[in-house]
Amino acid sequence: MEKKRQRGRRILLVLGVVTAAMLVAAVALRTPSPVGHWRSAEGYDAFMEAYEAAMAELPRPDAEVDVRTDHGVVRMYRFEGTGDARSPLVLLPGRASASPVWADNLPSLLEVGDVYTVDLLGEPGLSVQARPIEDDEDQAEWLHQALGGLPEEEFHLVGLSIGGWTAANLATREPSLLATVTLVDPVFVLDDMPLETVMRSLPASLPWLPRSWRDGFNSWTAGGAPVEDVPVADMIESGMQNYALKLPQPGRISEEALADLDMPVLAVVAGESVMHDPDAAVATAERALGPGAVEVYPDASHAVNGEYPEELAADIAAFLAEADRA
Repeated sequence: MEKKRQRGRRILLVLGVVTAAMLVAAVALRTPSPVGHWRSAEGYDAFMEAYEAAMAELPRPDAEVDVRTDHGVVRMYRFEGTGDARSPLVLLPGRASASPVWADNLPSLLEVGDVYTVDLLGEPGLSVQARPIEDDEDQAEWLHQALGGLPEEEFHLVGLSIGGWTAANLATREPSLLATVTLVDPVFVLDDMPLETVMRSLPASLPWLPRSWRDGFNSWTAGGAPVEDVPVADMIESGMQNYALKLPQPGRISEEALADLDMPVLAVVAGESVMHDPDAAVATAERALGPGAVEVYPDASHAVNGEYPEELAADIAAFLAEADRA
């Protein structure tokens, strides 16, 4: 179990830097282009090599799906599952982590049902931003259009870290395609980001500084786990160095908006997360969603989905089964 948790931490160690540091980098490294882009052809080639190595850690997708939206083309991968969930799961990764971040989770989630993974638009990955994303409304619009381009009528949205914010943002603005929402240690949803995390992220936000500066912060967000020789970490590092992010600062999802949601919502909170105050996050979730809608993993870091993949899949399966009975 300990080896599994250490491996999971290594796989997801950079979710902190992707959430906090790249927000800082988006300002510090601003360029005239209004959309996210690769800084050079060489940088794109380096990222693609790392991306393909990280994708090799996943089961082989049954389909690659590109959906054109008003803001660009969204890359998704479809995996055929063995479970009986009525609608497919759609997995939204943390900032800059793209589809490969779900490597540890896919085997157990495919036992729940069919799965799509998404490369977030405007992030390093194979989605291609074509028009500016200027506000939270635009963030909801492109995701709604991407889901609308799939053949199914409803989806179980599962968002990790900034992907949790992306899921909650869609649910509060355009919920028509959502059967349920699962928020896995989301940022900017249940609590604000601590000042210490923002300050620690500053050295990690600048790609010309030594990688060791980023590794130190990344390890801290993952509970001190080692960070070397991990394919998804190499991919994220390459994305941070070679991709110019052009996304707005996410607005905090209000407690009132969460309480007004009509679909079933599950919140998963990591007890050792540094991306918010876990106690405050749990309290917000219990007030807005109800105590039965919150699962707390007391010993988990922000890398909770890599540390506890089987447990997370079991909780999601139970949540979906309860939603089906409702």
